[in-house]
Amino acid sequence: MEVLIKDITSELEKIAPTEYAEHYDNIGLIVGNFNQKVENILITLDLTEEVIFESVKKKCNLIISFHPIIFKPLKNITGKNYSERVIIYALKNDISIYVIHTNLDISWNGTFSYICKLLEIRRKKVLFPKHRTIKKLITYVPSNYADKLRNSLFQVGAGNISNYSNCSYNIDGLGSYMGNEKTKPFIGKSKVFHMEKETCINVLFPSHKLNIIKETLFKNHPYEEVAYEIHNIENENNYVGIGIIGDLKKEMNEYDFLLFLKEKMNFSYIRHSNFVGSKINKIAMITGSGSFGIEKSITEGVDAFISSDFKYHDFFQAEKKILIVDVEHYESEKFNKKLLKSFLDKIFTSISIYESKICTNPIKYFY
Repeated sequence: MEVLIKDITSELEKIAPTEYAEHYDNIGLIVGNFNQKVENILITLDLTEEVIFESVKKKCNLIISFHPIIFKPLKNITGKNYSERVIIYALKNDISIYVIHTNLDISWNGTFSYICKLLEIRRKKVLFPKHRTIKKLITYVPSNYADKLRNSLFQVGAGNISNYSNCSYNIDGLGSYMGNEKTKPFIGKSKVFHMEKETCINVLFPSHKLNIIKETLFKNHPYEEVAYEIHNIENENNYVGIGIIGDLKKEMNEYDFLLFLKEKMNFSYIRHSNFVGSKINKIAMITGSGSFGIEKSITEGVDAFISSDFKYHDFFQAEKKILIVDVEHYESEKFNKKLLKSFLDKIFTSISIYESKICTNPIKYFY
């Protein structure tokens, strides 16, 4: 069965909607054509020349990269640096490049879904909820058709609040209208004033589902002219945002916790602040650079905060209130390759999907 790039990206964007990406990020299809047939796929954390050579060797014409190869606009492509050379090699070899970065970090089913299984952490919420990820639909429908419309909206993702589904608020009342000579009312006659028993349906939905919600509304609403309102909701969404807060399956002392973390995530080393002398149970974590999360983690009352790229003076912020754990940037994000491979393997069985064998970590250590 033929698989196109748009088939792959459509599935990826179900777990990491592009709307969730940070404003500064450059995600999506960077090089290529959505209608290109996919031969095989290579998944990498970073794009380097070595990764391009690997994709050619493995006959992969689609590379899925976590980090973008292009962050700033390019004025020319002459091969003067590695990113330009990667693009040139990709174009010469007809290789498409798709980037899935902060949208994967921010999604509940993204980056941390794999790590939390690995560390047996029960996630409670995100550390920094992303704003304006919830919308509200209000619509008015003849009462006899309310159940059908409401259920159709539930089926495409409306009405989910935390651990509850099929949530709505309904008000029965009377709606009035009178169409002109150009109308064909579903109930009543044109140019005749009409009062109809209607139900006002209120449902919340994730902002990235706006298009499918509107399509479903128009498809299942019986009226010729659909009356509806869509509002942005300022409520915090505890399931979309940066970082996570959760509990370990079993609390442990600080020394054992660091050993556990090092072994489970295969870290070569761990830097940390002074031991506090308390048990570790409640965890906060941001993969990649996350020193900005120290203060929020302390406010949330976590026992340990795990992230990367802490500076010398960042460790002083612990103030014996929290254990700050500094792990390698590359090592904290490398599991995204396994996450994406396992996700795509279940859907696309007719193509081969590879994790890149190239260690693209630009930082080397002398032991």
